[in-house]
Amino acid sequence: MLTLELSGQSFNKAAHRRQLIPLLDNRTEASVEFKHGNISAVMLEMGIPYIRGYLPRSNAQTLLSVVVAEQVRNKPSLDQAALAAVQQPAVVPSANDFTKVIAHAPTLEGRLSDSTPLHSFNAIKRDYLARETENRSLGLAGEKFVIQYEHWRLVAIGQRVLADRVEHVANTRGDGLGYDVLSFDPDGRERFIEVKTTAFGKETPFFVSRNELDFSKVERERFHLYRLFEFRKAPRLFDLPGRLDTHCILDPITYRASFS
Repeated sequence: MLTLELSGQSFNKAAHRRQLIPLLDNRTEASVEFKHGNISAVMLEMGIPYIRGYLPRSNAQTLLSVVVAEQVRNKPSLDQAALAAVQQPAVVPSANDFTKVIAHAPTLEGRLSDSTPLHSFNAIKRDYLARETENRSLGLAGEKFVIQYEHWRLVAIGQRVLADRVEHVANTRGDGLGYDVLSFDPDGRERFIEVKTTAFGKETPFFVSRNELDFSKVERERFHLYRLFEFRKAPRLFDLPGRLDTHCILDPITYRASFS
């Protein structure tokens, strides 16, 4: 199903669940759906997108991560579809109803469970979510979308002068500032916005740099991270204001190794 979804083809999740029930000692559809949510959680830990509609569920068994990793390794079509999906160029959607863009941020929860290791060490070919962060076309389109959204937001509250001052600082001043877009609150106070964009679901993890994390701490009164999700289908966003470490579980996935 994930291969079909990544390839832009439709399928019937409910029909698939009903086909599985006789093979699973006639478990309920709800229990089968919950297990698919467990699979989604494991796949996210492995850097693989999950099927839209099957939100990640905690309390996955350790064995499940082993089985999922084996299934992924044995499906080259999934590898091809996932790689194509994360590398596909993106453009800013031309028509948007910004009143429908805002979504609630996910709540901070624990890890999958004590029985599921944070890193399973199962070999997979690629971390597709990390690959997506390298898609500069997608990142730039997301930043431009936020520029449009911020202009609309400020005009909608009667602050056209401020709206005209919204700046794409990642373009005009360069990377490394700790944020991408300079906008404003209704009272004129500066709002520093870091933009993270994904074509996948709301629960998809994102990557932040040490610089971005530190900046969110120093400028916690003015910092906002806008997380854009389902960008290619119908862009939505949620806002994480202030320090990032108050909203997310932060995993140190890369270390700098030196000799002095």
